[in-house]
Amino acid sequence: MKIVSILSALIAALALAPFQTAQAAKRDASKVITILTLGDSLTAGYGLSRKQAYPALIAEKMRSANYQFEVINAGSSGDTTAGGLRRLPPLLRGKKIDILILALGINDAFRGVSIDQMRANLQAIIDRTQARYPNVSIIIAGMQLPLASSDGYVREFGEMFGTLAEKNRAALIPYLLEGVGGDPDLNQFDRIHPNAAGQRVLAENVWRVLEPILRKTANLSSARVD
Repeated sequence: MKIVSILSALIAALALAPFQTAQAAKRDASKVITILTLGDSLTAGYGLSRKQAYPALIAEKMRSANYQFEVINAGSSGDTTAGGLRRLPPLLRGKKIDILILALGINDAFRGVSIDQMRANLQAIIDRTQARYPNVSIIIAGMQLPLASSDGYVREFGEMFGTLAEKNRAALIPYLLEGVGGDPDLNQFDRIHPNAAGQRVLAENVWRVLEPILRKTANLSSARVD
């Protein structure tokens, strides 16, 4: 009788094991924070390896802080707000996005795209991301134009990012290139694209805004799982 009881318990335990393993895997997956960085050459790391671009550098910081994460570098050199909007659908069909870092607009400005059109494209990116993932956190990376401050277009461009962030209750990186723009020691020979050292500064600019959101996201994930 004892042998039968032991065998019955063993069979029951083995039958339950796959369910328990699946449940554990589900809990672990729910704790992974997925960040989508949608941007242009600054995000792609033009002239450098992807490992030297700021998305990979913030991934290193997350790893050091013991976060479970995935950082998707969706940077494309030369991309515009319209291009980012076109590229968005397949990116949203993949893994659940917890945080979107939206870093587009400067190439539109170089091409003279109207502020209204840029704003509409960025808003559409935000709207579609939120429609797919209502709990997503949005971070908008602000940019500035290296032109005369008296120019109305320049002023409106610089103010657009803050206005979008306020409207959408998003976090704002006031100027992605803060501390890098115009510094020859932190840029490549074209004086436009950050070198490896410049990308490290970009990563710090992003991290200052991202870190508090990561803590909040991690706490919410733990609360939902537990």
